This record gives sequence, C-alpha cells and structure tokens, in this order.
Amino acid sequence: MATQELKPRERLTRERVIDAALRVMDTEGLDAVTMRRVAREVGVEAMSLYNHVRDKEDLLEAICGRVMSEYRVDQGSGPWIETARGAAQEWRRVLKQHPNVITLFAEHRGPLSDLGALAPMDHALGIIRRAGLSDRDATQVFNVFGGYIMGFVLMEVGQMFGAGTLDKKFPDPAAAALAIPEDALPNLVAALPHMAECDPDEQFELGLDMLLEGMRVLFERPAVEDASV
Repeated sequence: MATQELKPRERLTRERVIDAALRVMDTEGLDAVTMRRVAREVGVEAMSLYNHVRDKEDLLEAICGRVMSEYRVDQGSGPWIETARGAAQEWRRVLKQHPNVITLFAEHRGPLSDLGALAPMDHALGIIRRAGLSDRDATQVFNVFGGYIMGFVLMEVGQMFGAGTLDKKFPDPAAAALAIPEDALPNLVAALPHMAECDPDEQFELGLDMLLEGMRVLFERPAVEDASV
C-alpha cells in the first residue's frame, strides 16, 4: 500500500496571524476576532498565537496597522487641493475594504505604536499644512476630514438610504412617498424618491467639494483687522 505523502504545515508567523485576524474581522465582524477563533483560522491551538502576538490588544493594534499599510501614499506635487481630494478618495477605498476597522479605530486607546502604520496620517497632515495652515488648524481640519470619510463609509456600507436599498423596502419610491402623510413629514415625502437614486460616489465627491471649498474660504480669507487698534 502506497504511503500518502503529507504536506508540510505552513510555518506560523506573525504576518499569518494578523492576516487571519483581518479575514475574520472582514467576514464575521469585530466581535468574532478572538484568540481562539483566529487560531482555528490558521489551524493551531490558541496558545500558539502567543508566540507571535503578546495578547488580543496587540493583535487588534496589528490589524489597524495592516489596514493602514494598504493606504497608497501619493507623493504628487500638484495643487494641494487636488492632492487632498486624492488622499480622501484613497482613505475611503481602504475603509470600504475593511469597514469594521472603523469601530476598531474608535475603540483603540491611544495612538498606534507602529511608525509605518502612522505614515498615512503623516501624509494627510502634510497635505493640509501645505495649504498654509498652522499646526493647530491643520490638526482640526485633519480630524474633520477623517470624521467625514469614516462616517460616510459607515453610512455607505450600511446603505441607510442608498441606491438599491430602498428598492427592497419600497419597490416604488414614489408610491412609498405617497404612503407617508405629507402633512406630517412633508420634507421626507419630497426627498424620499431622490434618496433611492443617490449615487454614493457622487455624494462623496459633493461632500469633499463642500469641505475643500469651506477650508479654502475659511483659511485663505484676509485677516480681519482688530477694531480696537
């Protein structure tokens, strides 16, 4: 009888553990990322993971770093406003690939310790500072843009009112609007058919236009002289 040749087991590494944890988070949600579940994903006992990660907190921070590493830094030298638009679009792309990481970012205590993972933040702050903002103003603008992008992706992947979602609840948005008492909710009745037609890309770009133009007007306007002088 021929002896069946066994395949050598793939060596367990920190990278494999992190990749497995990210897969679990993407497919099953953040709550599913436990040491036992990740160990099962790579085919080992949970205790084996501790040879590659200190604990679950270390693993979750490593997931954040892995997601951040997918951000493609563009070192273009064009106008800052176009570079800022491209950076925002790239961050949206990354977050759409791993939307559960938004909750992980929100729950993470303190800054990330991996310098490589912080490179996208440094890049974004550099773009904003190029516009001539002070360090304090640049930090505030960075937080505003980050909040917009992460909030938009959460809405987009949840599709509260996105195209195709209302079609499942209301096959005919116009009929759905008619079913709501107009005297009670007149603004919603007027908007509901258009909510079903909203294109996420168009909405995102509109929001960026508003933020970028607001930033330009706010920080490029002439300083107001002190009336007391």
